[in-house]
Amino acid sequence: MSGSKRGATFADLEAVPPNRVGEIVDGELYESPRSAPLQARAATRLGMLLGRPFDLGEEGPGGWVIILKPELHLGNDALVPDLAGWRRERMPEMPHTAAFTLAPDWVCEVLSPSTAVLDREKKMKAYGREGVSHLWLLDPLQCSLEVYRLEHRRWSPRGLWSGGATVHAEPFTVLPLKLATLWER
Repeated sequence: MSGSKRGATFADLEAVPPNRVGEIVDGELYESPRSAPLQARAATRLGMLLGRPFDLGEEGPGGWVIILKPELHLGNDALVPDLAGWRRERMPEMPHTAAFTLAPDWVCEVLSPSTAVLDREKKMKAYGREGVSHLWLLDPLQCSLEVYRLEHRRWSPRGLWSGGATVHAEPFTVLPLKLATLWER
């Protein structure tokens, strides 16, 4: 993955082939391959584990909208996190648009060798600038979860877990999340 055009526009984004993911970050167009099976599986499983108690409110508190691969138009950036969540009090209804313009309360990026640098650097910075409160970096190759909270416009590490640990990670601390479920092949 590399930035290919400085001063990129939404027209450039629309020209990205359908088998690729296009994003504009800090004015630069980035193209990456669709998620590899290991990353896609981890993102899907995480969405399933969080969706039932937090989005559907089944055996959990509800109060969230959880979306896989939403397109976010935040300022001049067009970002596609692997998962994003909005508190229902901030987004009581789904928008009738192709992209979300309201910054999420939580994002999760599933790291891969082709996206890790962009996710950790420019996208983290963009999420912080837009006021996303919580950020998770999930790495299926390293079997790890890093959790951050935005404090005073800076990312504060809240925890790093790996392997088969069971965690209570912000902002979903009431859920005991078994990481081994995410790495299962």
